[in-house]
Amino acid sequence: MSAIKIENLSKTYRRSHLGKVTSNMGVKNLSFEVKQGTIYGLLGLNGSGKTTTIKLILGLLFPDSGKISLFDNPMPDRKKLSLIGYLPEMPYFYKFMTGREILHFYAELSGGIPKGRVAEVLDIVNLTPNADKRVSEFSKGMMQRLAIAQSLVHNPPLLVFDEPVSGLDPLAIREMRSFIMKLKEQGKTLFFSSHLISEVERICDCVGILHKGEFVREVEQKDWREKNNLEEIFIDSIQK
Repeated sequence: MSAIKIENLSKTYRRSHLGKVTSNMGVKNLSFEVKQGTIYGLLGLNGSGKTTTIKLILGLLFPDSGKISLFDNPMPDRKKLSLIGYLPEMPYFYKFMTGREILHFYAELSGGIPKGRVAEVLDIVNLTPNADKRVSEFSKGMMQRLAIAQSLVHNPPLLVFDEPVSGLDPLAIREMRSFIMKLKEQGKTLFFSSHLISEVERICDCVGILHKGEFVREVEQKDWREKNNLEEIFIDSIQK
């Protein structure tokens, strides 16, 4: 089964200022599929349409045309959003609350979360020792771990991460990589965007390459391992 299936998806941004309407293409005729239980990376330069694609999947934007389905469920469908755990590129939490309080807050928003799930998730992301500190005291790495925890609290089968290692130091990047691999081992499907080729190369089963809003190529792990260089494949794909 496909965790995500996208067919001929297009989105154009239109802005009106002083009676003049300008249009900018977000994405154009995207079609790709993410298999259940895999790690899929969406790779592209800044402004290539990665975040637009994620927002369309989440229902934060509506497409001009095309179809999106999650686990064979046509989207948008608010009842099916519980299938997704989302990590934004720049997560923000109330700084006066503790990490534990934040997760209980999200658990209440989600509804029907078993008792003990917050403690379980804190343990998964190695945040238990700091769970009762205020968020204002958190480092960037701790903040990212809390953001992962909130995406997991309702135990979704699909995780969508937007630039998950953005701004992290090398140790925190290594930790994030470990989390992602651990989640795959638990049967989760992971879909994330990045412009850091080295990280995508290390953990993904499959990579889709976006350029100027268009899906230009899909590459499987065996393809870049044979050439031993995903960077060359990426550069070749966006220069055609």
